[in-house]
Amino acid sequence: MKVAIITDIHGNVLALQSVLNEIDARRDVQEIWCLGDMIAMGPDTNEVLNILFERSDVRIITGNHDEAILSLVLGEGHPESYNHTREHHEWIANQLSEQSIERLRLLPRTIAKEINGTRLFGIHYHIEAHMREAHIRDEPFYTILEPTLDNMETMFGDYHADIICFGHNHPEHLFQTNDKIYLNPGSLGVSKGNTAPYAIVDFSSIKPEISIHHVAYDKKSFLQKFETLQVPQREILFKLFYTEE
Repeated sequence: MKVAIITDIHGNVLALQSVLNEIDARRDVQEIWCLGDMIAMGPDTNEVLNILFERSDVRIITGNHDEAILSLVLGEGHPESYNHTREHHEWIANQLSEQSIERLRLLPRTIAKEINGTRLFGIHYHIEAHMREAHIRDEPFYTILEPTLDNMETMFGDYHADIICFGHNHPEHLFQTNDKIYLNPGSLGVSKGNTAPYAIVDFSSIKPEISIHHVAYDKKSFLQKFETLQVPQREILFKLFYTEE
């Protein structure tokens, strides 16, 4: 069995379609795990959600942006530390269809499966045990740490799993100890390059094998949408996440 891991699509439907096209062309992936932050930053809110939810092979959990925007829609507040993104989040919230809202409301925060004796676990990012049920306004997701093995063990070392998959921090992470693998394939939809990453966890051998792949997509057309739609805070988003300038 092979499982594809994707995360942090961030409203980039062109990157998502390119990755899914490659995964489908492989014809050897049985499940796709999507580890949150499907929306925000990019403008393709309902398009991304519709593609994901309409596939029978995709399992989805929430990320911090999904939850923060949903909380705005439901009138349940907004995380204080996200005040700098509130204008953008409100714009995204106004794009959400009723169907998208209901679908997001039903999503869990974690996903788990045992395959050939190996325990695979997915979460958007570390949440301490006492915060696992906390509302997003109480900011349950852990502070982002640099991608080092020591930091991975600090956050995920006590998880009852052999392979811990996550996102949130956009660069790729792949660390391994004697008994655990820590995998972040990197942000599918947000980067300063022109490719979208995803990972494959291959359980067909005695020992699971992990590979990270990059797919080219039409980033120029994606960025043009920000101007066409007048996406709020697009200048700072470009500077921080999308362009080299």
